[in-house]
Amino acid sequence: MKRLTDNINSHYLEAADRLLPSKRRGRIVAFVESYDDVSFWRLLLDEFETPEHYFQIMLPNRGGLTKGKKSALRSCIEHNGLGSKLIACVDSDYDWLLQGTTQTSREIISSPYVIQTYTYAIENYQCWAGSLHQICVQCTLNDHRLIDFNAFMELYSKAVYPLFVWNVWFYRKKLHNQFSMQDLNIDIRLKSVDVRRPQGSIIGVRERVIHKVHSLETHYPDAVNEVAELSKELTSMGVREDNAYLFLQGHHLVENIIMKLLTPVCTILRQEREAEIRRFAVHDEQYRNEISAYQHSQMSLPEALRKNTHYRECELYQRMRDDVREFLLMLPERRGDNQQDTENLQSANQHKEG
Repeated sequence: MKRLTDNINSHYLEAADRLLPSKRRGRIVAFVESYDDVSFWRLLLDEFETPEHYFQIMLPNRGGLTKGKKSALRSCIEHNGLGSKLIACVDSDYDWLLQGTTQTSREIISSPYVIQTYTYAIENYQCWAGSLHQICVQCTLNDHRLIDFNAFMELYSKAVYPLFVWNVWFYRKKLHNQFSMQDLNIDIRLKSVDVRRPQGSIIGVRERVIHKVHSLETHYPDAVNEVAELSKELTSMGVREDNAYLFLQGHHLVENIIMKLLTPVCTILRQEREAEIRRFAVHDEQYRNEISAYQHSQMSLPEALRKNTHYRECELYQRMRDDVREFLLMLPERRGDNQQDTENLQSANQHKEG
């Protein structure tokens, strides 16, 4: 037996909203993919709440506790659910890069009621190079800059970009079983990072990428020109050599790149702070007390990444802001015909119950 809430769509929400007093704030429901996404989208949508409207973030509960982009989109798109009162906020994954070559990609790039990350996922924003120093400070309470994270991630992106473009080409051609995202991740992962010589780890990645690209060019010679044209197209979309890491698989970026980079940095920063405490401690008891207080004040690296909000200066985040503004420009003016509002609500209910 279906519940009425299982069939909520934008038309229903709009009709129901018009029954409320005219001075009451209008509600816009935003479906997200999972619990972990709520705070990210709350931070973005907070910027656009006004005395006239507010956003309520919800999970798509159709069919139980199913999560994910497909669930969020299906909950909105079925029964023409998307509209001025109901939007979907989702990770782009590769769908934006695929530019309509799959159904999900077409749905995401064609609908003004879908707000996408443009980066592969939320995790990519949390790993934005411009915020990595702040993460280290939160984890170690030490503001010493050991590595230029912006320069490191730019060099890393330039190293992996040629192979990344090939991977997008395979997915556009629906040949990803011949060179999957998992295959790409193996070739571009960081094995370790020497804080004293961080560029050494990138040299290893670049060598693997060059070798793999040469292999692909040998086995797919007819694709070489198409891949070159795809690179130009991606550049026009804002996917450049220096920011390619923002479009890699989010979980891989966290586990096999950023954690490998930040862990040794944070280890050294903690050691520096602990040595300082030992140096200035007057006696052993003071040292133990200070060390205990310091350790309790730190934040773990995974937690600091999850709670990172210092990515809002990223250019792709600005693109999301622009999409929300464009959506808000399409909001219809509130009408005062209560009789028509009641008829709209009744019609919406009959449609869903039928």
